[in-house]
Order: sequence, then structure tokens, then C-alpha cells
Amino acid sequence: MNYRHAYHAGNFADVVKHTVLVRIVEYLKRKEKPFRIIDTHAGVGLYDLSSEEARKTGEWREGVGRLMEKPLGEEAADLLKPFLDSIHAVNHGDGEITVYPGSPMIVRHLLRRQDRLTAIELHPQDARALKENFEGDHQVRVIELDGWLALGAHLPPKEKRGLVLVDPPFEKEGEFYRIVEGLKKAHRRWPGGIYALWYPIKDRQEVDLFRSTLVQSGVPDILDIGLFVRPSSPASRLDGTGMIVVNPPYVLREELRILLLLLADRLGEDGRGRFFVEQLTPEERSAS
Repeated sequence: MNYRHAYHAGNFADVVKHTVLVRIVEYLKRKEKPFRIIDTHAGVGLYDLSSEEARKTGEWREGVGRLMEKPLGEEAADLLKPFLDSIHAVNHGDGEITVYPGSPMIVRHLLRRQDRLTAIELHPQDARALKENFEGDHQVRVIELDGWLALGAHLPPKEKRGLVLVDPPFEKEGEFYRIVEGLKKAHRRWPGGIYALWYPIKDRQEVDLFRSTLVQSGVPDILDIGLFVRPSSPASRLDGTGMIVVNPPYVLREELRILLLLLADRLGEDGRGRFFVEQLTPEERSAS
């Protein structure tokens, strides 16, 4: 289940993932208090859509390319503006895009002066590229480290507000298990943090097991978000994309109903995509 990101940057999964990410960051900005974003599998930060890897798959054309090919409705346009602005910012204008920003670059575009980003990447070559992209930026700390370890050692952040983004490459077996175990460990250390965890929808049985394990994890207030671009098939292919959000902002569900309706139409094959927003575990209620 190789998800080496240079091949898939800007595809439909990225569009959904980064749309959710941006809406959470924009919610955090409603208060003046600083926050920290911790990106555990940050990648290189920027992706050249003319590179050999991107041209080999061309997946961005069915993702961000479709999203931007025609005007948006007013309501969706307002919600997507911060995301689209982050794309235009690295392409130096509103014309055709040649570069796609990864999650750390999108987050950096959205940060205020008081906010911080910790970007973590294990692959030595990618970590070097990431450091070069943020060289001299005092609001960004780049660490070469296994992102799963960050769910213990780097929590809670000193700001006590923020988001942990977990976007593993799914290059090895057992990533679904690592997500659940990592979330349980992180939540014990920082129960008030927001967590956003990406997962691919390929093997439906594996995804169903993952969801049921989350329900049994003891972690409260888990929201499951997904978009399917095609019906499921016996072939091992990416039919859909999912995001688990723990402690979701109260406005997120309504925003996603607007956004996912648009994305299902734009990104689904023949305009027949479908989506879901489902509460997996209830909110934790304080004792009366």
C-alpha cells in the first residue's frame, strides 16, 4: 500500500485531507491565544507537479486540478479560500499551478505571528528538503524523527492549544494498528488536543476493523470523515479517502457537509462521488 507522496501530491485524497486541515486551523485562529500544529509525517513540504513522479501518475489533475477548473459556489468558495490561497501563494499568482504545497507549507501559510509549527519527517532526504524549505523561519521547527515517537515525546505542547496531524505513508503493514495505538498514547498525554489522522480506503474489511477498533479505544469524541470517488472494487486501488478527527471543532460538521457535497461532485467519477460524516464515539460529558 505504497503512498510515496511525490507520486500522489494534489490528488483527491490530498484535497479532502487539506480541506479538513485548513478548516481546523482556521477555527483555532478564532482565539488570540497561540497554538501549535504538530505534523508527524510532514514530507518535503512542496511538490513539483512537472516532476517525473507527478507526471507518471497525473493524479493531481483528477484532484486539485478538477477543484480549480471552474468557479465555486459562494458558500463553498468562502470556506475553501484559505486552502486555495495557500496554493496560489507557492505558485506566484492565480494562473495554472505547477507546484502543490504539502501540509506543512499549507499550515505555515495560515499561521499568525504567535503560532508555531513542528514538522517531523523520518526519511533523511525528505527531512533535508523540508529543512531547506523552512530555513531561517523561526516559527517552524523541523525534526528528523520517526513521527510515531512524536506522539509521546512532543505532547503536550507548551501552548496547550493546537492540532496533531498524522498522515503516514502506508508503506508498511500495520499502519492502521499504529494509528490506533498512537492515538491512545497521545490522548492520554494531551486529552484536550485536536487530532486529525488520515487513512486510505482500499481494503473495506481492513477499514471496518480500524473503525471498530477506534470505537473500542476509549478515546471520546471521534469523528470519521470520508469521500468515495468511485464504487469499491476487488482491485487494490484507492477508492476513497478518510480522516479521523478527535475533539473536532463544533463548526466542522456543518462546514464539511457543504464542502464534501462540492468535492463529491467535483472529484467523483462522472460526478457521482459520495461522502460520510459519522460520529464514532460520543463526546465526554463532565459529571453533574
